[in-house]
Amino acid sequence: MALLAATTGSALSAPAAAEGETPPGQVDFPTHCPAPQEAGLPPADGPTTARITVDNPAPQVGDTVTVTYQVVRTPALNPVGGELPADVLTPTGRILLAGAQSGEVTVVGAKRNDPVPAGAALPAVTMTGTFTVTAPGETTLAPGGYTLHTSHLLDLDTTCTADAASAAPVSARLTATALPTANLRSVFLGAAQGRPGAKVKVTAAGFPPGAAVTVAGRAGAAETSDRVSATADELGAALVELPVTDKATTAVIAYEGGAWSARQGSGPAAYTVVDAAPPPPSSAARKVTATVEPGVLGMTQTGEDITLGAVPYGDGGAAPGRIGTVTVTDARGGPAGWSLIGKVTDFTGPGGIRIPGASLSWTPRCVAAEGSRSTCTPGSAGVVGPEGALLASTPDAALVGGTFTIDATVTLKVPPYTPPGAYTAVLTLTLS
Repeated sequence: MALLAATTGSALSAPAAAEGETPPGQVDFPTHCPAPQEAGLPPADGPTTARITVDNPAPQVGDTVTVTYQVVRTPALNPVGGELPADVLTPTGRILLAGAQSGEVTVVGAKRNDPVPAGAALPAVTMTGTFTVTAPGETTLAPGGYTLHTSHLLDLDTTCTADAASAAPVSARLTATALPTANLRSVFLGAAQGRPGAKVKVTAAGFPPGAAVTVAGRAGAAETSDRVSATADELGAALVELPVTDKATTAVIAYEGGAWSARQGSGPAAYTVVDAAPPPPSSAARKVTATVEPGVLGMTQTGEDITLGAVPYGDGGAAPGRIGTVTVTDARGGPAGWSLIGKVTDFTGPGGIRIPGASLSWTPRCVAAEGSRSTCTPGSAGVVGPEGALLASTPDAALVGGTFTIDATVTLKVPPYTPPGAYTAVLTLTLS
């Protein structure tokens, strides 16, 4: 278990299209823009030209998506009697979500504009905001109403809304995928060896509460006759005694359903049946027997807390870091491989503000020491999150074991305008 920390410290513009081309996603919709009462001007009606872009059109559930709302052209006019000076216009607006996820996203722009002559249309503005993806599938984004606030002589708000008879067209789309779920089912044995008929204490963990669990012996990929059934308790664990009578048993597994599967079953825990029957008497020869006893599966990690790089306030961005070297030693000597799973909580900062744990991604690495019987496979690069992700693993084989060095670079995606301060989360590694 490790503690992660990240520190946070402008408005974004979408890329311009070539001259004469309409940028992808640019739409027109009729708007009604009443002038501020203090201005004494009639309302301005006409089309608004707008464009919405997203920084990630294919996120996973739990990702934070940054959206940019550009008002390219507005019918709203300068509300003051004379020239409007530079950098006195602040825009805010709404983006409408529909489809797999519905709702609104509030976007805000910087106070940044060129001077506007008296009676001229207000200039183009850019606004940004973020939202968290909560559902898989396609979500559409359409421009909503926007407010142009001017702070010269008086504070005046010009609010433009879409014509009630025709909703604004879709300007952007994203398709979200569900986070992969990690299989955390595992078995732990009270003893790694025993004579035929010995009762082995087995703990099966990581199952859904109330699930029917089968604990069985295994010889290679096939099950042996050793088998007991149990029900997982409210913590998802089942404690049983398994009589191991089949001399072919080399491992113990646990699973849900009618047969073991990689999705609903644990990895095998090595077990050795020691047949200690004495050799037949002989006057000419004596059998010499030596026993190699299996060891344990364990891990160590260098360092304790993990500190990620800082990102600037306003821009947001990626806070990089490393989890530190993890060393896994497998001295069990059986057929069972292992897997190392990581899960991370949400990042909590000043005032209880959170950055979702799904904003943390990693790129794992794994190297087997010379002489190891197993090969080590790093997990896929991607989101860690509270559901968990695979850091590294070794496959089942006739005989496994070795020493493995594991590390991963991590990146926390910090949304723009995240309040400054230290944000901490807990990363938990589970070896089974």
